[in-house]
Amino acid sequence: MTVQNHKNLITIGIMLSIFISSMESTVVATAMPTIVSQVGGLEHYSWVFSAFLLTSTTFVPLYGKLSDLYGRRNVYLVAMVLFLLGSLLCGLAQTMTQLILCRALQGLGAGGVLPLAFIMTGEMFNLQQRARMQGIFSGVWGVSSIIGPLLGGFIVDQLSWPWVFYINIIPGLFALALIWWAWQDQATTGKKPIIDYAGSIVLTLAVVTLLLGLMDPGSLTSWALLGLTVLLFGLLAVIERRAPDPVLPLPLFRSRLFTGAVLHGLLSGWAMFGSLSFVPLFAQAVLGATPTEAGATLTPMLLGWVASSIIGSRLLLRINYRTLIVIGTAALTVGAGLLALWGKNVNSISLISFLTIMGIGMGFTVSSFMIAVQSAVERRSLGAATAMLQFSRSIGGTLGVSVMGALLSARLIADLSAAGMDLNAVDRLLTPDLGTGAVVDASMRLMVADALSSVFLVAFIGALLALVAVLILTPREQIAQPGADEEGEEIVPIMSLE
Repeated sequence: MTVQNHKNLITIGIMLSIFISSMESTVVATAMPTIVSQVGGLEHYSWVFSAFLLTSTTFVPLYGKLSDLYGRRNVYLVAMVLFLLGSLLCGLAQTMTQLILCRALQGLGAGGVLPLAFIMTGEMFNLQQRARMQGIFSGVWGVSSIIGPLLGGFIVDQLSWPWVFYINIIPGLFALALIWWAWQDQATTGKKPIIDYAGSIVLTLAVVTLLLGLMDPGSLTSWALLGLTVLLFGLLAVIERRAPDPVLPLPLFRSRLFTGAVLHGLLSGWAMFGSLSFVPLFAQAVLGATPTEAGATLTPMLLGWVASSIIGSRLLLRINYRTLIVIGTAALTVGAGLLALWGKNVNSISLISFLTIMGIGMGFTVSSFMIAVQSAVERRSLGAATAMLQFSRSIGGTLGVSVMGALLSARLIADLSAAGMDLNAVDRLLTPDLGTGAVVDASMRLMVADALSSVFLVAFIGALLALVAVLILTPREQIAQPGADEEGEEIVPIMSLE
């Protein structure tokens, strides 16, 4: 079989990996209100997302480094097996606690599946090819993300919620078979790999304590955990400076490009993915939408993301990447600001419009930063650098969901207690056939809308800070990287990390 045929098979496997990874996020977001109504525990709503994001976020840098040391194929195998096993167990869960634990296992695998897909893409293709392939991958991501909300709504309306997890298994196994058979890792120097165990453990503990500390903000336990987080990150910096092959390569942060990309990923992930997790709840509990209708609310946003990502990847070959990033982050900020400004008064049309603007913004920035950084970093750091970009967006989303979930619960508990109701009363809004009475129903909808408006305000703050970071940190200049690819085409300059 020719090299090109191998590339084609690997590309199909990568596209399937991106498909199930992106679909899983939107499927679960749409299905969660129904899951909560059946297994109970609205107070644990954000934990289903946070458990997944906690493990997937924490292990992203480690997967990137392990793939640099042990090869992409072996590490991808482990990640996909964990993801599929977690998916199976999530569908079998009988309680909210079981679902949260299984989501954590699923996230442990997802933390490697998506980053490794982008790492393998960066290794297989040069700059111009990556720009072309980014459009294809964005299309796959978009189709799966668009299908996800609609499929999630259809499944919980027509079948049962466990199937939102079972649908990963067949395409996941197929992707695993293709990449395992077709991928050939590049030969190593024969040197024994050096694993930064100390750095990996401390990084994991630092992220875990940070996220747990944000679950109950203001409490004594929260302050203690956040203080411990600061100490652990300080210890991590000391360890990584001394490590011969660090899991978190600190020298990369000497580049304004890389630092700006990571900080943008953290803040934009906070704004975008934090909002995305709570929009279906707003649509169902406040606007009275069905699960299918709530899923459809996300579709225009995802279409805008896909379209701008494809267009941005092409424009990157012709104009300064910073221009696209500034435009995209500004759009994200405007969309989040409008959503926060309208708050509890938002209707279906305005909700869709504001989310679409946010999606367009993310589409321009994510692909631009990914291609720019991958084009500038050395191959030996490709996995770590790509994983760090994914890590920054993931931890941003995790922090956003955690903080917003804690804020939502606190506001709802306070408002409901003042009205002589408990948090379980909100479950009735998600199960219309139970009925609550017109007056009580309207009162609870207003309380949920008021609490969620605070959540969207937090998202806007994250987006605004991302725009400030881009304007300050992202370099204006383009540094030439002369040369030609194997097809004789001139390589378009992006940036150097030096």
